[in-house]
Amino acid sequence: MKIENTKAQMRKGVLEYCILSILKDEDAYVAEILDTLKDAKLLVVEGTIYPLLTRLKNAGLLSYRWEESTSGPPRKYYGLTETGKLFLNELSSTWDDLQKAVQLVTTQKSKNNE
Repeated sequence: MKIENTKAQMRKGVLEYCILSILKDEDAYVAEILDTLKDAKLLVVEGTIYPLLTRLKNAGLLSYRWEESTSGPPRKYYGLTETGKLFLNELSSTWDDLQKAVQLVTTQKSKNNE
């Protein structure tokens, strides 16, 4: 088994949560979302993010609007819907629980080996 495959799967598993979190305070267009993900070392390409954004929009979690740009074509800005905000709150709670559980298990294992 290759470690890179496992690492990629772990990143994909949290990508929706990260995108919703990026949009929780303000709308953003795809380049901004990609930059934020890349800065966090969640390597993502445009071909990955567009289908995910469409899926989140179709699920009623995101909406979008077009806005004119001073440096090129209009930009599509994505934002959370009310349903998306509720969904994000639920995911945040689940993430906190999962993070604590993983920390407990991995720390416990380390203590048992000492």
